[in-house]
Amino acid sequence: MKFLKSTGEYLEIKELTDEKELTIFEDNSSKLSVIWFAEESQLRIDGRLYSFCPNEIVFLTEFHKVEEINITKGKMLRFNRPFYCILDHDSDVGCKGILFFGASSLPKISITNNDGETLMSLWRVFENEMESTDDHQLEMLQMLLKRLLILCTRIMKKQTSLSTLSEDKLTVVKEFNFLVELHFKEKKSVGEYAELLNKSPKTLSNAFKLLGQKSPLQFIQDRIILEARRQIIYTDKSISEIAYELGYDDIQAFSRFFKKMENLSPSDYRNKHAEKESA
Repeated sequence: MKFLKSTGEYLEIKELTDEKELTIFEDNSSKLSVIWFAEESQLRIDGRLYSFCPNEIVFLTEFHKVEEINITKGKMLRFNRPFYCILDHDSDVGCKGILFFGASSLPKISITNNDGETLMSLWRVFENEMESTDDHQLEMLQMLLKRLLILCTRIMKKQTSLSTLSEDKLTVVKEFNFLVELHFKEKKSVGEYAELLNKSPKTLSNAFKLLGQKSPLQFIQDRIILEARRQIIYTDKSISEIAYELGYDDIQAFSRFFKKMENLSPSDYRNKHAEKESA
């Protein structure tokens, strides 16, 4: 079911059954996707194979490169920025830097019985509203999407150490994640992001230490290497072009960094992926 207005607002809800065709991700520009798996499934995203259990939900942006699909049963919701811009409405839903546009990790949540019942009821209302034809359909669908994103953000916080952070530290982590997404090609030090946030590097490091996860520098480096993998796998650009695009004037420095992170040189990584594709 699709909602599409002449002014550009787009929302789609789709049942996925034995889905193996990449066509569901065609024309993915400026679109965010929510995929709810009902049975064990697999997606190859940005060169990595991910397995998903029943009642897991993954959140994808237009920047994720999906090259292989094996979804036995699930649901997908996808919308574009004209329909609902999470950046403009982050004060309403709070999912920026958590569900979407957050550094390098693949955001996913697991649904428990209570959460599943709530989300399933909401999904049914979504489907019913998609068939409406009155003048308030857009507002109703936006309101339902907003509720869905709020619920999923709450679940993500509960299932991670984000719930242990005070509101001010959570805001710092979210904004840091988003700023890395915007500036990782030109800004590679924690100090540069601390300056953008008007915080000290120590304040950033302390916030991430409370999470018990990666350091801020590791988040920056992971985002750089993610983009490097995408460029190496999905483009025909030379390694030197990719290095320059990612802010490295010295190709040797880029190659050393890539090999340290992936245990392969950029050229070997590209060749290995090409061999997999032709096998």
